[in-house]
Order: sequence, then C-alpha cells, then structure tokens
Amino acid sequence: MAGVSTKEIKNRIRSMESTKQITKAMEMVAASKLRRAQAQVSNSRPYFEILSDTINRIVHTNRDFTSPYLKQRSGSKVMYVVIAGDRGLAGGYNSNLLKMVEAEIQGKDAIVLPIGKKALEFFRSRNISVLSDAYVEAAEVSVGDCFSISKMLSKAYLNNEFDEVRVAYTRFNSVISQVPASKQLLPLILPENEPKAPYTSDIIYDPNNEEVFAAVVPEYLGGIVYGAICESRASEQAARRTAMDSATSNAEDMIADLSLKFNRARQAAITNEIIDIVAGS
Repeated sequence: MAGVSTKEIKNRIRSMESTKQITKAMEMVAASKLRRAQAQVSNSRPYFEILSDTINRIVHTNRDFTSPYLKQRSGSKVMYVVIAGDRGLAGGYNSNLLKMVEAEIQGKDAIVLPIGKKALEFFRSRNISVLSDAYVEAAEVSVGDCFSISKMLSKAYLNNEFDEVRVAYTRFNSVISQVPASKQLLPLILPENEPKAPYTSDIIYDPNNEEVFAAVVPEYLGGIVYGAICESRASEQAARRTAMDSATSNAEDMIADLSLKFNRARQAAITNEIIDIVAGS
C-alpha cells in the first residue's frame, strides 16, 4: 500500500509542477501585454484632452450655445457599451464588471453593445437586447472601430433611439487595483464652473460654433471609447497577471505539501520494511 501511495503522490507532484510552469508562463505573457497596454493608455490621453478642451471652450465662450448633445432627457431607454474580455483566467475582471452593469440596468429599458466575448455571452444568456455582435473580439477592436461606434451612437442618439448612452469598463488604477466603472457619454456632462484660467472668445470657428461642436462630439466620444478599451485591456492583463501569480504560489505550496507527504510515506514504508525484517529474523 505504501508503494502505491508514494506513486500516486509522485504523479500529483509532477502534475502540479506542469501546472506551475503553465501559470508562470501565463503570468510572464500577461506582464508583457500589460506594459504595452499601459503605453496605449498614456498615448491615448493627449488626443482626448485636446478634444475635451475644444468642447469646453465652445460651451464656456458662448453662453447662449445649445446643442441636442447637451439636452438632458427624461426617458428611460439606455444604451450601454460594455467592454469585457475575450478569455477567463483573470480573477474577477469580467464577473465584477458584468455584475455591476446587470445591477445598473435593472428596471431600465436597456440595450447593450458588447465588446468582448465574455460580455456577449453574459447578456445573451440573460436575454438582454444586444445591438450588435460586430465587436465580439475585444482584442481586435481598433481606433477606427471606436470612431465607427461613436458615430453610430451619436446618430442614433440624435434620432431619439436612446435617451442616454453609457460606457462600462474597468478603470486601471494600478497593477494591483482595477475598478469597474460606468461613465455617461450622452447627453454630455460638462463642468458647471469655468476653469481657473478662463477661456477667451478670440477663437473663430468655421463655419460656426454649432457645426464645429456637432463635428467634434463624435470624435470626442470615440476618444472616450478608445480610452476605455485601453484601460480595460490594461486592467485585464493586470488582473490575469495577479491571478496567475497567485496560482503559481498556490502550486508551489501544494508541491511543498505533497513533497512532505511523499517523504513521510516513503519513510513509513522503509520503517515498515525494517520492522518486517526484524520480526522475520
């Protein structure tokens, strides 16, 4: 029995060592992808900040300025752009975000534009209306796709197909902190107060403020969507790196525990053999 027991333990140790190699490799891959994702987050911010500044300038330098993008609506039809991952093994990255969105849309006439396989699977399994499955591969969504999405949503909003448009994503705070977030895209929410350095009205917009504003808004929203995707990608890789690091540590602990059991079983087998030999003599 002792020989069988030690053989089983050795097989389990080999299995855990193989698992450890896999989780370690996945951790290293996630760390490499995380660095690239963090660079994307940093590179996407200047463009978004310029567009945001342009929008604020137009509004704050024209007190009588109005736009359908700024008008608050009383309806309950909400469009959610939900950015999740394509794969699992990332801790609570997908589940935390999707549960947050599910709680938010309770009691609302909601329709979802999922980005990522996990988002599409989640909402279809719950019979929640899906606008399109064109962006099911989150890893393949490009900058151009983000601007296509923003233009489509802007047009639908102006046609009164939705009363509100939101984007749900996972905000990247740090390698160890990623938080699900929901941000309103339309109608636009601008700062109530002017900045400390007031905007001057010496800029001339051609052909006029309204047309420039209407042209900039979809670009601005595209920048937000792209920024949210970059944040989500960084969050996913950080969560996967943390999960695989934890799995590797757990595998090491199990290997150490199994090695101890193996040594004890082997020592017990040797002791039993000695006792048998002594008793036989």
